[in-house]
Amino acid sequence: MKTMKKLLFLTFATVLFISCSNDDDPQPGPNPPEAYEKGIFVTNEGPFGAGTGNVTFISEDFTDVQQHIFLTVNGKDLGNIVQSMNFQDENAYIVVNNSQKIEIVNRYSFESVDSIKTGINNPRYFLGTDNNKGYVTNWGDPNDNTDDFVSVVDLRSNAVSATIPVSFGPEKMVSNGNKIYVAHQGGFGQNNLISVISGNTVESTINVGDVPNSMVVSGNSLFVLCGGNPSYTGNETAGSLVKIDLSNGQVSNTYNLAITQHPTGLTIDGANLYYNLDGKVYKVNSASVSLPGAEIINGFFYALEAHNGKLYATDAGDFASNGSLKIFDLSTNQQIQEFQTGIIPGGIYFND
Repeated sequence: MKTMKKLLFLTFATVLFISCSNDDDPQPGPNPPEAYEKGIFVTNEGPFGAGTGNVTFISEDFTDVQQHIFLTVNGKDLGNIVQSMNFQDENAYIVVNNSQKIEIVNRYSFESVDSIKTGINNPRYFLGTDNNKGYVTNWGDPNDNTDDFVSVVDLRSNAVSATIPVSFGPEKMVSNGNKIYVAHQGGFGQNNLISVISGNTVESTINVGDVPNSMVVSGNSLFVLCGGNPSYTGNETAGSLVKIDLSNGQVSNTYNLAITQHPTGLTIDGANLYYNLDGKVYKVNSASVSLPGAEIINGFFYALEAHNGKLYATDAGDFASNGSLKIFDLSTNQQIQEFQTGIIPGGIYFND
């Protein structure tokens, strides 16, 4: 009898414990809301002709690395090719170029929220604004230089509300105040323009160097890194760094490299600019520009981002197998971490 009483008591106590635990101390599920709250996302383009791109997550303290997080959380692939990603408020907007869509996920849990599949055509980059608008650059038909446009997205409904015709090859965008600056790299060709968009209208264009591939805002200046026409065009031109005065929209300075030098990947941390050139990373002070600047790191990198005293650089390797993310301490210019990514890691984004 005593044994039976003990068993009944233990059973009752266990049920009571479980009940109290469920009511007072809820346990997170397999994907808690804050799963990706602090850390680094790397978008991996994936194989060009087939297969899918994906996203790698690395925690802020570098202790947790997760691959294919969109597939893990949502049970489906992103598609081909994962071109880029950007944040607005609590959402992340993942541009999937060949699949002709933008996947919208919660930036902290990576759970699907919505997708945009109409009003875009060969989308490249997304930029959100604080007035419930998003902008998407589109190539249209890559072989037609007359049909390129920027989609305007109502972020309350995630529907395209307007399209803005622009010059060919629109790519990366930055915002300053109520204006959007669009770099026209040129798609499969070469271009040399920055479009300035206000609302749903191109209010002006700015001529810069050939093939503007990246931009940063520093104070009241927009710095535009231009790769120059490559040699295979038969009209090779020098790479350059163009400084635009944002108060009047005019070019204030152009700093040229040699005709055979074609820089990429402009980024900024504090007062210093960083970019790629011929297997080296160069550092330039934004207040006293002199090119090429100081060589600080060796390496052929596919994407480059400076952030909080560190330089994050992706290595795409042979472009057919997994790449890597390398992290350098900018106080010493020494590598401090390296993590595996997916195939062709093309973008680095900080969720902080």
